[in-house]
Amino acid sequence: MDNQERHILRTRANVLKALAHPARLWMVGQLERGERCVCELVEGLDIDFSTVSKHLLVLKNAGIVEDDKRGKQVFYSLRIPCVMNFMHCVDAVLENAKLET
Repeated sequence: MDNQERHILRTRANVLKALAHPARLWMVGQLERGERCVCELVEGLDIDFSTVSKHLLVLKNAGIVEDDKRGKQVFYSLRIPCVMNFMHCVDAVLENAKLET
């Protein structure tokens, strides 16, 4: 494995790590339906604003979401909507695993 391939694999792993939390997966699922204000995500998760903001920052740093500040409110949307294709693939793996047991 050369350095370029290592870099690509590390970068991919960082994206997967960003998704590897139930709250962040929920947020990505909500954002699949369209942009959301941070306040909507706070309400839906029933956790404090700062925790939601930290989760969103992880997703933003991984390149999964982007933000748009409008006055005092911040709205988030999926930067790369195809990330949900991966989630559907994960669901298919889980469903297949159920069938085998």
